[in-house]
Amino acid sequence: MKGILVILDGAADLPNGQLNEQTPLEAANMPNLNFLAARGELGLMNPVKPGFIPESDEAIVSIFGNDLISSTRGQLEAVGAGIKLTRGDLALRSNFATIDSLKGGNILDRRAGRTLTTEEAEILAKELNKKIKLSSKFIFKPTIQHRGVLVLRGGLSDNFSGNDISYYKAGRLNTVDKIKNCIALDDDETSQYTVNMVNEFIREAYAILNIHPVNEARRKKGLMPANFLLVRGGGIENPKLIQYKKWLSIAYMPLEIGFSKLSGMNTFSFEYPELKEMDVYENLYEGLKKACDFSIKTIEGNYKKADYAYIHIKETDIPGHDNKPLEKKAMLEYIDKTLFLFLKNFAPPNEIKVLVTCDHTTPCRIKSHSADPVPVLLYNMQKPEERRFTEKEAKSGSLGKMNGNELFKKAGFLK
Repeated sequence: MKGILVILDGAADLPNGQLNEQTPLEAANMPNLNFLAARGELGLMNPVKPGFIPESDEAIVSIFGNDLISSTRGQLEAVGAGIKLTRGDLALRSNFATIDSLKGGNILDRRAGRTLTTEEAEILAKELNKKIKLSSKFIFKPTIQHRGVLVLRGGLSDNFSGNDISYYKAGRLNTVDKIKNCIALDDDETSQYTVNMVNEFIREAYAILNIHPVNEARRKKGLMPANFLLVRGGGIENPKLIQYKKWLSIAYMPLEIGFSKLSGMNTFSFEYPELKEMDVYENLYEGLKKACDFSIKTIEGNYKKADYAYIHIKETDIPGHDNKPLEKKAMLEYIDKTLFLFLKNFAPPNEIKVLVTCDHTTPCRIKSHSADPVPVLLYNMQKPEERRFTEKEAKSGSLGKMNGNELFKKAGFLK
């Protein structure tokens, strides 16, 4: 193996008052990652381009050298969820959400309070698949926690806006968004037919979900009902991605699994722990532990069978969306004493480069992605110098500034 890429999802941040005006990367105690930083180079990257606020799929697609038009979020997630697609099938990423009413109502929480258990999600999805009747066949599949995928079969259009408008707005700590319909972006009959069907599905889903016993029980417990579906990232074209057949991928979220498979990587994954109780962070730490352990075992067992490895750690993104900088700091420290401890001991004797970065910045104080650049670390066995993997130190690093599609060239990573 020549190199290992680690993407810490959303780990980059901005100075935060809860951390004495430090970022989580600055505040975290990460001696093993900083061992690699001291023997490598730092730089600063715009995952797509300056001023662009990327979604995770856009960042990953760009970092691996693809144009943004090469794929859509819905198609990547559907493939990652194990749904077989044919050209013309419309795939959408979806969230179980909470609203107060359908007509002129408000979106109270995009993720139903992050308390929807795996069992609850599966029960609700089964009811939707059973009771909703459309002119097109469809499948709604829950994936992890509040997430799901909706696929409508047949020759449909993807030229319409989703109804998850609040997702794209930064700096929204205490604001409430009104419910929006999906809207066709052209006058084509197929686009209008498609958007009418998607809006019909969403309306029928609300009618079923709002009075479902699962949600009645959640209300009695003081929890937010999962009574609405938000959709975004619709796509009908099979993604056309650069192939990385000499790479292995360690991915466990539908987006990254789908991207890895469609990019030709040998993809290793595991079943994410079920959310059984209401404490989503207990579930996230369980998933993080499993991700780090699985990554170590996969690299140990397969490093002679691939030229490069791609490891994507999702959990560090969630505290940014929830304004929990202490949780992000704690997660970074856990990754350091497990995965990065392994890489510190494994990479040098095997002369393996280690490339560490983030797919986007998710500042806790704005609870969403931002256009701020992310730090890059390339461990390439240089003479040790005092150096840490932080946003501030990356600004003056010898790798310089780059866009996502320039990263592999800078690092010397090949397809």
